[in-house]
Amino acid sequence: MAGRVRVLAVLGVGLISLISACGGRKNSGDIQTDGITSVGFKRATIAASLMAMAVSAKAADTTVPASSEKLIALTFDDGPRPYVLLGSKGQHPGPGLLDVLDQNGVKATFFVVGWRLTPKTWGDVKHEEDIGITCLDAAGQVTKRGHELEDHTYSHVELGSAERKKGEPWVLGDVNRGAEAIKAVTGSQPHYVRPPDWIIPLDARRDLERHGYHVLTIASENPMALRDINSLDYLCAGHNPVACPKPSLADGVVKQIEQREKKGIYTHILAFHELTSTTAIMPRLISELKARGYRFVTLNEYMNQVAPRQIAMAK
Repeated sequence: MAGRVRVLAVLGVGLISLISACGGRKNSGDIQTDGITSVGFKRATIAASLMAMAVSAKAADTTVPASSEKLIALTFDDGPRPYVLLGSKGQHPGPGLLDVLDQNGVKATFFVVGWRLTPKTWGDVKHEEDIGITCLDAAGQVTKRGHELEDHTYSHVELGSAERKKGEPWVLGDVNRGAEAIKAVTGSQPHYVRPPDWIIPLDARRDLERHGYHVLTIASENPMALRDINSLDYLCAGHNPVACPKPSLADGVVKQIEQREKKGIYTHILAFHELTSTTAIMPRLISELKARGYRFVTLNEYMNQVAPRQIAMAK
């Protein structure tokens, strides 16, 4: 068992390090709205190969049952993007993600980027469609419909590199600045942080936890039920997404869930992004997971039910 844990840890570190070295997977220079550049494709291909190895290694991992109930916490990063949340009106109009969630009776958690919550901001003007609704107004719609907002930092930069260049105080400040932007919308302090690309120095993570944040991660040192499932949906963006999981994104996510089920894990945090290609697969994925007996909950409800048992069993 110790050998398996060491192998998984090495794979996890290798995945994070290589993504970091390549520049990450979610920078605007790599993913153009719902497309990926040729450079981004190369990076995404490397990331996909390593993730497949990590998923295979996770199948050998063991942990305790997380809950007596089958739960899914559906989460989305990188917003708010109005054209994704409320529907595109361009050449290829499509339904908004919020309407899709409403139609399926699902409440989700959105990890938003703080700079988007500034007044008169419509998003990335080079790569995102302007539907005449600001990001701030879109965030208001998210909360009005019963979804949660959590922290994806203010600047959305890779925090490992940021700490090396600017120091830990800057990293902590960027997380806090994102939290303040969210609090201005919701009236409540966010408690969960998902660092861009899941990369955060250990000292910064510990300091954030001391200040009351829960840092979401894919790292193997956490119980499996408290690790994110990387959906790899960013590999499916664009008109010709050759790196998308086969036979489909939805099938790829279900396969990762099945790997965890083999180890008795029936509670999962799914990490997606605000992309129109992701919105398109939601009805099928939600329907299939409901048919398997899963109930969809917000991240706060998930953690309230799952985390105490995991912590107690780890003692």
